[in-house]
Amino acid sequence: MASASRDGTPGPRKRAGRSTSSSAGGQPARGGRKSGQSKSGKAGSQPAKGGKNWSDAPKPAKKTHRKGTSKPDVASGKVRLNNARPARHQSSEIGGDGGASYTADGVRLQKVLAQAGVASRRGAEELIAAGRVSVDGEIVIEQGLRIDPNTAVVRVDGARVIIDEAKQYLALNKPRGWQSTMADDQGRPCIGDIIAERVMAGQRMFHVGRLDADTEGLLLLTNDGELAHRLMHPSYEVPKTYMATVKGEVPRTLARTLRAGVELDDGPVKVDSFTIVDVNNGASLVEIVLHEGRNRIVRRLMEQVGFPVRRLLRTHVGEVALGDQRPGSLRVLGRDEIGGLYKAVGL
Repeated sequence: MASASRDGTPGPRKRAGRSTSSSAGGQPARGGRKSGQSKSGKAGSQPAKGGKNWSDAPKPAKKTHRKGTSKPDVASGKVRLNNARPARHQSSEIGGDGGASYTADGVRLQKVLAQAGVASRRGAEELIAAGRVSVDGEIVIEQGLRIDPNTAVVRVDGARVIIDEAKQYLALNKPRGWQSTMADDQGRPCIGDIIAERVMAGQRMFHVGRLDADTEGLLLLTNDGELAHRLMHPSYEVPKTYMATVKGEVPRTLARTLRAGVELDDGPVKVDSFTIVDVNNGASLVEIVLHEGRNRIVRRLMEQVGFPVRRLLRTHVGEVALGDQRPGSLRVLGRDEIGGLYKAVGL
């Protein structure tokens, strides 16, 4: 059967499996190319009389590559990875006016997150695609972004990610009777004895605050000087939680007194919270939370109100908990714990 051109007039017969260059508007033969196209795909002969020149027709819109203005489809999780070059808005310079520290010679963000123990490489890519990662205060949703791990501030869900492997963050359960010093000229046991191997290996550690010799419990150790300084500074009001066994049966009205404030020799002090846990046989177990860091502050406070401390244990510093650590044991803080400390002091 003769084929018809697009204006309705009969067209020439065609052999099966062959196309002719004179019928540009006709349908392509089975297994062949469209008529009017050469092997290179470019337009060939002119269209038949009355036919439409399809080479002038608008072409389907191409999907914009990630180097264009469109952003990745975060909702679907389908994000193109750029394995060749940095993301389009990166520069080869570090920093900028209000911008994040992107650098073409840096390390890919998902690799930095994986090395910091945040997630696997694939999991890190999903966090980025979901908009949960920020670099220097800017949310990042593009994959393949390169940063300088030494200068960039990376956060996941608002918590800072520590990517400096040289920094150490430890929790010590200080035993009762030990000094909160790295060395003791009287030969008394001190926390320096517990971390002696680390000191000999060249690690310089700071103890964040002190606990008097008779007080046991959580003491933080780090070589991050800025964090240690801020945790000890009263202006950041990092709360410390204590469990105290005191002499006497504490009345419920004492909580109101302690929250209002009590005058001591070196100035007034008030607690953030006070809870009576147990009262038994002429003694009371109470929980005290305060952000003061003055010497022997809990003991002096309870002595002033008539309930001297028999035993004192610190259980928390900020969101870091002592848990079931054995006395004298060390543990490395987790990523969330470190991030919580940084957040508490504005780092």
